[in-house]
Amino acid sequence: MGQQHTVSPPHVIDEDKHWWFSSRTRALLSMLDGIVPRRDNRILDVGCGAGNMFHHLGRYGAVVGLENNPKPIAIAQKRGYDVRPGQAEDMPFEDRTFELIAALDVIEHCADDARVLSECYRVCAPGGLLVITTPAHQWLWSHNDEINHHFRRYSSAELRSKLAQAGFHVKRLAFNNFFVFPLAAMLIRLRQERGDTPELAAPDTDDDAYQVEMEPTSPPVNAVLTGVGWVEATLLHWVNLPVGTGIICIAAKE
Repeated sequence: MGQQHTVSPPHVIDEDKHWWFSSRTRALLSMLDGIVPRRDNRILDVGCGAGNMFHHLGRYGAVVGLENNPKPIAIAQKRGYDVRPGQAEDMPFEDRTFELIAALDVIEHCADDARVLSECYRVCAPGGLLVITTPAHQWLWSHNDEINHHFRRYSSAELRSKLAQAGFHVKRLAFNNFFVFPLAAMLIRLRQERGDTPELAAPDTDDDAYQVEMEPTSPPVNAVLTGVGWVEATLLHWVNLPVGTGIICIAAKE
């Protein structure tokens, strides 16, 4: 499989300073810490982009990335990460290779999400884990989904069903952005009614962009929302939150 890179904290990238990314990361790691028993896993980050999560996933073992867009691959390789070009629907890895597979805000980009989950199952080692983050609730569809080329947002029932069809057993499924959900939902619906479309840099429209820009937030608001994310991550270590703008799911190949 070639050289693998174990990336150890501390290492901070710009995305870590944005409340949305940092809150999702803390929530994800809080849930994984209670389930992942080892720190020497072979890890696959599917649709890894520029490797923004390598330094976080690296706490569990050696990380390899898979990405189909050459722009972020170039950034990831400059960071020293082991990222392979390829498609999530046809992964260039042998069966039963990885103990932990991450598909973080990936499957909503895939027309054939069932094929992607099937490939995750194929390359997952027996007893291994798949962790997924994905946007929740189709009624929250917004300009952000369109600019990111999403095909869908998920309900918990739909995600559970598709994972079961692929052969996975769900160990935990929770929503994130629980505390900001009421305001976020109101803002999204208001923008839907007004037709507001925030201008964000994206690879399709900006030659310098290797990913869609996260919506800028003022420093005071960013600080408050980051603090809210800390509280939510602490809760998610113990309980599954019942509603939010996104879903975090950990499933096992048994």
